[in-house]
Amino acid sequence: MLKNEVYAANLLLPKYELVIFTWGNVSGIDRETNTVVIKPSGAEYDTMSAAEMVALTLDGKVANGELKPSSDTPAHLELYKAYAQIGGICHTHSRYATVFAQACMPIPVFGTTHADYFNGTIPVARELTEAEINGDYEKATGRAIIDTNFDPAEIPAVLVPSHGVFTFGKTPLAAVENAKILEEVALMAFHTLMLKRDISPLGGTLLHKHYCRKHGKNAYYGQ
Repeated sequence: MLKNEVYAANLLLPKYELVIFTWGNVSGIDRETNTVVIKPSGAEYDTMSAAEMVALTLDGKVANGELKPSSDTPAHLELYKAYAQIGGICHTHSRYATVFAQACMPIPVFGTTHADYFNGTIPVARELTEAEINGDYEKATGRAIIDTNFDPAEIPAVLVPSHGVFTFGKTPLAAVENAKILEEVALMAFHTLMLKRDISPLGGTLLHKHYCRKHGKNAYYGQ
C-alpha cells in the first residue's frame, strides 16, 4: 500500500539525520491511478501514522486523509507531472547539501563516490522572481526545478537556491536513499574544497566508468 511505503520512507529522514523537528517530506505516486501520497504538513515523525499520510490527485485535490498535506505538495505535483520516470520525491534541508544550496553553488564531481550515484554535477535551480515568491510559491519552486532541464534518472537531485534539496527515485525509498547519498557527497565536496580550493572536477572518463559500473545496460556492480 502506497501510504505504508510513503510513511516508512518519511521515518527514514530523522533516522538518517537528514532532518530535525518536522522538517522535510517524502511523497510517492501510483502511476496507474495518478494518486500521490505525501506526509501531512508539520507532522511529528515520532507520533504520525501511516493512516495519516495524505492522498491527492495530480491536480491537488485531497482524495483520502483528514490532515492537510505538506506545504511543499504543489512542488511535488509539478515534478510528478513533468517526469514520468519519478516514483518518489524527497525534500530535505540536510546540512551540507543545504550549505551548497544557500551558497547557490552546484556540487562538482570530485571523486568516484559521487560518480557512483550521480552522472555529473548536482545542479542548482534558478532563483525565483519576486512575483513567483509572492504568488504560488511552492508550485513555482517545482517549475524552477523543472527549468533546470536535468535528467532525474542520471542526476536524481537538484539544489534549490537559499532553500534546500529535492531528490528523486523510482520509489519513495529510493528518493530518500539518494538524499542520504547526496548529503554524504556534499560533506565530502565541502571538505575537499576546504583542503584545496582550486581542485579540478573529476575527468569524464573516470566519471563515466564509475557511473556505468552501477547504471545502464552494461552495469556489472553487485550480484
